[in-house]
Amino acid sequence: MMKRFDATPNLVLGYELDTWNGYGRKAPICIDISPKANSHMLICGMSGSGKSYFESSVFAKIASACPDGVFHFADYKGDDNFAYLRDCPRYYSYKDTLQALDAVHTCLNSRQSGEDASRHPVTLIWDEYMANILALTNEDKKAAAVVMNKVSEILLLGRSLSVRLIATMQRPDAIAFPAGSRLNYGGVVVLGAAIKSIYEMLLPDFKDEVQGRTFGQGEGVVLLQGSKLHFIKVPMVRDMERVQQLCVAALS
Repeated sequence: MMKRFDATPNLVLGYELDTWNGYGRKAPICIDISPKANSHMLICGMSGSGKSYFESSVFAKIASACPDGVFHFADYKGDDNFAYLRDCPRYYSYKDTLQALDAVHTCLNSRQSGEDASRHPVTLIWDEYMANILALTNEDKKAAAVVMNKVSEILLLGRSLSVRLIATMQRPDAIAFPAGSRLNYGGVVVLGAAIKSIYEMLLPDFKDEVQGRTFGQGEGVVLLQGSKLHFIKVPMVRDMERVQQLCVAALS
């Protein structure tokens, strides 16, 4: 039987970087994924930062902690990072990613109207979200605006209806944050060596604290609930096959 991660509302994202490097001690950095908590997440990192690795790990941990949850995975880029998910029924790549958004948004509306009284967690993981939005905007600005409105509704209403968005990207753009929606992410993670503008957009109140720091692969910054800043170390996963099995099961 496949082992599960500990089912706890406090999901371990990684460990305090300075405590890890200075004392060799693991001090966990956690995000609350229990119902009613704001567990929307934005994960940012350039190529080679460890973003995709971290994304798979977080996905597996949430799937294990929420065995009754429903998951949808939108993979706009469709490269080999998530090739292991391609045969899953709730995996969507390239232009099919909007089907994942529609499925989750429909669930949100059904719960909001009272038609659906269930509150099992529903999670949309959208990889390369920024690239997807920019491509949509270039093709059809009106259609892109409809998509962004649906995303905004999920961010604003999902907390009380057990609907969660995890969006990942390389570089953020202002278009990704309509009406200040950056503030609606309970967890903002920036991994690896990031340029100054990324911190200014995602962590405007903490850019001075980040200035002068250097981060390697799997290291970076976490902002929780808009007020708690941490420097994070993401450890290696010893059994990546197990992580992938958990993710496949969650989408099947």
